[in-house]
Amino acid sequence: MNEILAEINALKREKNAVILSHYYMPPELQVLENVGGVADFIGDSLGLSVEATRVKAENIVFCGVAFMAETAKILNPAKKVFMPDIEAGCSLASSITAKDVKELKQRHPGIPVIAYVNTYAETKAECDICCTSRNALRIAASFDSEELIFVPDIYMGQNLQQSLTAQTGKKLILWHGRCEVHEQFTQSSMSALELMYPAAEILMHWEVPLETVSASFQKTKGVLGSTNDIIKYVGQSPAHQFILASECDLGATLKGTYPDKEFITPCIKCPHMKKNTLQNTLQALRAIGTNDAMKYEIDLPADIMQRAYLPIKRMMDFV
Repeated sequence: MNEILAEINALKREKNAVILSHYYMPPELQVLENVGGVADFIGDSLGLSVEATRVKAENIVFCGVAFMAETAKILNPAKKVFMPDIEAGCSLASSITAKDVKELKQRHPGIPVIAYVNTYAETKAECDICCTSRNALRIAASFDSEELIFVPDIYMGQNLQQSLTAQTGKKLILWHGRCEVHEQFTQSSMSALELMYPAAEILMHWEVPLETVSASFQKTKGVLGSTNDIIKYVGQSPAHQFILASECDLGATLKGTYPDKEFITPCIKCPHMKKNTLQNTLQALRAIGTNDAMKYEIDLPADIMQRAYLPIKRMMDFV
C-alpha cells in the first residue's frame, strides 16, 4: 500500500491536483497527506463545498459521490473535477428529479423550495436555495414564508419540522426520499444498543427516521445533527462512550480524532461511497491529461451549471 500512497502523492504534484475526501470514505482515504495519507482535505458536505471554492490546483479529485463532485464543478467551472468512480451515486439524490420539483412548484405556487445538497445538479437548478444538514435549520428559519417545500429526505424533513415548529411555527411540505443508510437505524435496533450500553450517549444524523430519534432522545443524552455537529459534540461531551447512528466509516474519523473515547458503530455502510478506493483514485490521477480522463471527469451542461449555481451560492452565504 505504501507504493500506492507514494505514487498518488507524486501524481498530485505532477498533475497539479488535490484530493477532497468525505467522512464516509474508506478509512485509507480519510488520512491527510501530511500524516501519511493522500487526502488534502477531509470534511462533510458543507466543508467540502467550502473547500472546493478555495482550491488553487487545476484539478480536483473528489472522493465522494456524484452530487458532491457536481457541486465542486459548479463552484469551480474553470477547474476540472474527477471522481475515482464516476458511477458512485446516491439513493437520496436519485429519489427526486427536476421534473418532480417542477410539479411540486405547480401544486404549491409561490412556495420557496429548499433542496438538500444531496440532490443532482438538474434538481438544484429548479430550487430556490440548497442546504446541508449543518445549516438547514438556519436556512429554513430565514424565509418569511410560513410554508416551505423541503426535498428530498422525508426523515430529515420530519426532524427539521420538529425544531422549526418549536422555533418559528413554519410548515414544511415534504418529498418521500430516503437515505438507504440512515433509514436502517430503526427504533428497535437503537433500543437494543442503548440497553447494551446504558452509559453511552447517542450520535444521530438528521437523516435517521423521526420515530427512532424521538424514542432514543426520550431516555438518552446526545446530539441530533450534521456530521460536523456530531464530531464537535464528542469533543465537548464529558461522556466516554458513544453510539453512532450514521455511516459506519464516520467511526474511523471519530476514533482518530478522539482516541481516548469509545465508539459503538453499527456497521451500516454506504455502498456508493465505498466505490471509491485507493486503487481507482490512483487510476483517476493517472488518467488526467490523457485520453482516458473523460472516464473520470464530471461534465455538466452549461445551462444547468448556471442555474444550479445560484441556490448553491445562497447556501454558502449561511456557512
